Amino acid sequence: MDINIEIVRSFFLWCTILNAVLLLFSFLMVTCVGAGDWVYKMHSRFFPISKEVFYTAMYSFYGAMKLIVIMFNLVPYLALVIAG
Repeated sequence: MDINIEIVRSFFLWCTILNAVLLLFSFLMVTCVGAGDWVYKMHSRFFPISKEVFYTAMYSFYGAMKLIVIMFNLVPYLALVIAG
């Protein structure tokens, strides 16, 4: 199979889009829609943590996931676009 730069560029573009949509969806579900209480109740069954610690962990997760999406999806895509 012959892989050219257009296929790899398209791959990283779609990885960036899909990961960003999933990250945004999960962030909105936990923070804006009100599913955060449900998610907290579900996790507190397995891990005895307070709500403050849970939300701190969730925001830390979102921050780390955002960095991962940027570094491993968006940056390679932009590098391929610049390299042309």
